[in-house]
Amino acid sequence: MASASSPKKAIVFVAQGSEEMETVVVIDVLRRAGIQVLILAVEITSGSVTCSRGVRLVPDAYLGDDSIKISTFDAAVVPGGAGGAKILSQNAQVRCILSDFHAQHKIVAAICAGSLAIKTAGIQSHLPEPLRITSHPSVRDQLVDDFSYKEDRVVVDGNLVTSRGPGTAVEFALRLVSLLAGRDKAREVAAPMVLNFSP
Repeated sequence: MASASSPKKAIVFVAQGSEEMETVVVIDVLRRAGIQVLILAVEITSGSVTCSRGVRLVPDAYLGDDSIKISTFDAAVVPGGAGGAKILSQNAQVRCILSDFHAQHKIVAAICAGSLAIKTAGIQSHLPEPLRITSHPSVRDQLVDDFSYKEDRVVVDGNLVTSRGPGTAVEFALRLVSLLAGRDKAREVAAPMVLNFSP
């Protein structure tokens, strides 16, 4: 999945109530790795997003903007936060993007309650075996019947990457770097952050 030819590109969805640590850590770590990140707001058309603890984020773009070529991106990331995850998992365009990316073997990633969007996207329904997935413990019961549910901090099943919550956000982001840009790049990013990372 990693290539040195051209910079990889990732969408990080945001909505009112997204969890700020999970959102900003992923954006920051991916950008440290040279991955182009588009912060894409859902269900607002201007202004900032207010996250679950009151932090405001200014998106790069808003879903529905025809100038955004979604097909040119290599990954799509859904952060948690109960309110934001609800919006993202119920949005038809987000569900379609996640389903299409997974079918195209692009990276689909979700953390915390964001894993609910994997369920609503219907990705599991097209596969013969249950996908391995994790999430915040608070939404486990909504996933356990449809997936092979795990409690590891980060779970990778093919091109699906899921994680548990704010405390696992750095590991989650570095795993995305590893998949998109290679293990060496993930180690290179982790070192000045004073992290011990074993991809």
